[in-house]
Amino acid sequence: MLFDRVLIANRGEIAVRIARTLRGLGIASVAVHTPSDAGARHVREADLALEVPRYLDIEAIAGAALASGAQAVHPGYGFLAENAAFARRCAEAGVVFVGPPAAAIDAMGDKIRAKATVSAAGVPVVPGATEPGLEEWRDFPALIKPSAGGGGKGMVLVRSAAELPDALESARRTALAAFGDGTLLIERYVENPRHIEIQILADTHGNVVHLGERECSLQRRHQKIIEEAPSPFVSPETRARMGAAAVEAARSVGYVGAGTVEFIVDGTTGAYHFMEMNTRLQVEHPVTELVTGLDLVELQLRVAAGERLPFGQEDVRLDGHAVEARVYAEDPARGFLPTGGRILTLREPGDAGPGPVSGGGVPSGAVSGGGVPSGPVSGGGMPSGPVSGGRAVVRVDSGLVEGGVVGSEFDPMLSKVVAWAPDRAAALRALDRALAGTAVLGVVTNIPFLRALAAHPAVVAGELDTGLVERVLPELVPDAAPPEEVQAAAALVFHAMPQGDDPWEVTDGWRIGEQAWTTWRLESRDGVHAIQVRGLPEESAEVLMNGEAVRARIRPGSDLAVTIGGRTTRYLWVRDGDTLWLGRDGASWPLTRHLIGDPGDRAGAASAADGVVRSPMPGTVLVVKAQQGDRVNEGQPLLIVEAMKMEHTVTAPRDGVVSELSVRAGQPVDMDAVLAVVTSEEA
Repeated sequence: MLFDRVLIANRGEIAVRIARTLRGLGIASVAVHTPSDAGARHVREADLALEVPRYLDIEAIAGAALASGAQAVHPGYGFLAENAAFARRCAEAGVVFVGPPAAAIDAMGDKIRAKATVSAAGVPVVPGATEPGLEEWRDFPALIKPSAGGGGKGMVLVRSAAELPDALESARRTALAAFGDGTLLIERYVENPRHIEIQILADTHGNVVHLGERECSLQRRHQKIIEEAPSPFVSPETRARMGAAAVEAARSVGYVGAGTVEFIVDGTTGAYHFMEMNTRLQVEHPVTELVTGLDLVELQLRVAAGERLPFGQEDVRLDGHAVEARVYAEDPARGFLPTGGRILTLREPGDAGPGPVSGGGVPSGAVSGGGVPSGPVSGGGMPSGPVSGGRAVVRVDSGLVEGGVVGSEFDPMLSKVVAWAPDRAAALRALDRALAGTAVLGVVTNIPFLRALAAHPAVVAGELDTGLVERVLPELVPDAAPPEEVQAAAALVFHAMPQGDDPWEVTDGWRIGEQAWTTWRLESRDGVHAIQVRGLPEESAEVLMNGEAVRARIRPGSDLAVTIGGRTTRYLWVRDGDTLWLGRDGASWPLTRHLIGDPGDRAGAASAADGVVRSPMPGTVLVVKAQQGDRVNEGQPLLIVEAMKMEHTVTAPRDGVVSELSVRAGQPVDMDAVLAVVTSEEA
């Protein structure tokens, strides 16, 4: 018998997604939230919400489950999802943990122990070494990994013995911060590797099945960016062999629930080796749901309630192709540093409701509540296949709301845009259209980068490996400077804004004789741009582009229609004080009115040549490596700033003396906040 009430021990898009399946099953949902998350979307969509100090506070969350009357806790992914102590605490409290037994989490959560366990079961593993003695490793290139970690955090690629000490220090620090355990292992790095994982399901009655593979090779800094199912590389025969190996890995630890067995695959030979097992739901689970027609969250709940899996391995089929892109609050033009801010305007594909399905496809029993599979296996049914009619389907899993604040406290992933189509090429096209229809004004995101990556010839051809993104990165990263037509559009909007009631203050450039030009200085992330306008933009104006006066007009509304030289383009737009945000085709640009005489304290207004050291992202000062009065060289590390579990080393912009050092370890800082000043010796 299923539960009546379930607590979701998570936040963001995964908490919203779990709540929708609960709603579809008639189960009451309980949200937990920290004080800063009180207005978050997952709180609004739950039936009941309770405040906790932290999402990692085991006692507080167990107490919330008891206080709310929840019979089970779903941990989602991240936070406490792979915490064996939390699973045991739930059992002590008499609350069902929707996940594997604590012993299985222990066995697979420790990468060192996991490799030994699955190797004994006959599953091939990557050669490597464990603590102590990692400093003696000499088989390069090699990959350092936190033993207790996941999600790419703390993983460092090392190509020589000289790099090893610093890499181990950084990996240990990240592992301790992210997982509370600094134990590391090192493995031989497989050149030309593909990252392919197998989704498994197991019940308490001894049944274990796999649901095929996901291709997760498109990564940056060991963090997945775009995932798909099935893999364009895996043949049916290889799928069967890898699936059987994944099932054996799960059986070796008495696994129960949904889990993922990750393999590193040689892209040349096809040889595969076990990397790790994630004892939880994966971020990329929607692509498996869309090609199988199964709701993995519902199956997790049914298995946790003691039900048998309602199908066998022979019943599983893969239909069509699904691709998922992760939308992050990060700026590719600034080295993918985390961003933040208030969401001023939000538009997601099919905005008739949250989490949409669009494109005309009707999943056969696979979609409810706006694009989340609702249970084609309900009542013991078999996998039904995801789509009828053969038309593309778009699904959005999102935790975003207009007015919400994206800060540096949590992971920078904002949402996931997923597309299904009968074949891979159509799925990639549908994904591109969906990303183009996504806008998050107020926060810089990676959407233009995602579109460029999905359209890259190697990706379209399916020629993937985990190093592809880094190799082609210059082709994918957009220019930080807004296109000239965007600058012109922003200048026209500022030019049209009322300057006061006095008709002499109207900025139409009226003079006796020819109209005069008004120069608008607009500051973007890359610097200040001067754009000249004359006339009234809502009637007939001119804008100077490439030295030529071009006729221009704007028609404000819910969208902004901008006509320049006879060509009309529509933008999403929103004004935030002196800053105007424009959005189009998934890209967004903030442009701030810059007045002559401004002290240059806005982002991009000052250069490193002045010796001012600024924070590259909103975050927390983790380490201070210099003191006031120290002599430093250009490029010498001064501080380490951490945001969303990512470290960034801030270096001296020139040779000189640290004349000011205004921050300390543990201090939160805003993007572009002044951290230090390096003065030349001569000064």
